[in-house]
Amino acid sequence: MKVYKLTDKAGQTRRGTQWGHGITHTAEGELRLCNNGLHAYSDPLLAVLLNPIHAAIVDPRLWECDGSDQRLDDCGLKTCHRSLTTVKEIPLPEVTTAQRVRFAIYCAREVVGDSCPKWSQWAERWLTGEDRGPGAARAARDAAADAAAWDARAVRSAWAAAWAAARAADAASWAARAARDAAVAAADAAAEPINLIALARKAIEDEANIEEPPR
Repeated sequence: MKVYKLTDKAGQTRRGTQWGHGITHTAEGELRLCNNGLHAYSDPLLAVLLNPIHAAIVDPRLWECDGSDQRLDDCGLKTCHRSLTTVKEIPLPEVTTAQRVRFAIYCAREVVGDSCPKWSQWAERWLTGEDRGPGAARAARDAAADAAAWDARAVRSAWAAAWAAARAADAASWAARAARDAAVAAADAAAEPINLIALARKAIEDEANIEEPPR
């Protein structure tokens, strides 16, 4: 199956594992997420958006890969394969801070729904571009106090991403955390898995329409 992997500038991942055109690695023993196996992403956008909470590679390279069908799935966040072959290097998608925050909000909304009206009102104002200031983000901070644990984490991570962006700080890791927390919340509730790829693509497209409105 086609998947995607990030490496550093030297084409390596942790412990100096070398990748490149046509290179295959195989994991021995029991596959375990974040422990034993070859990890990858199901979409290039997810690789970029979730990198901050996984390998956190600085200036990464992106590879199209052939992953084995014997694999584990981490709530749609990443995959873990028995074997993985890096086929070719491909361009790394460019994602803005605002697109990351929008992705975080979309993910949080998947599990929170209408259970936190104040937060939802803030999120809608942020998404339309009506109010993206730090004051508005701060006012929404405690709106998820009564939500279930993982739901609350998703909402607070989405809020933190917007807060960091408004203050010109690093919002990338908070946006990635919001996606993780939402995906785990859905799994914990035995709900339908969140389609992270669809949300990522929607976030990129919708924010582009805000940043560059049609003439």
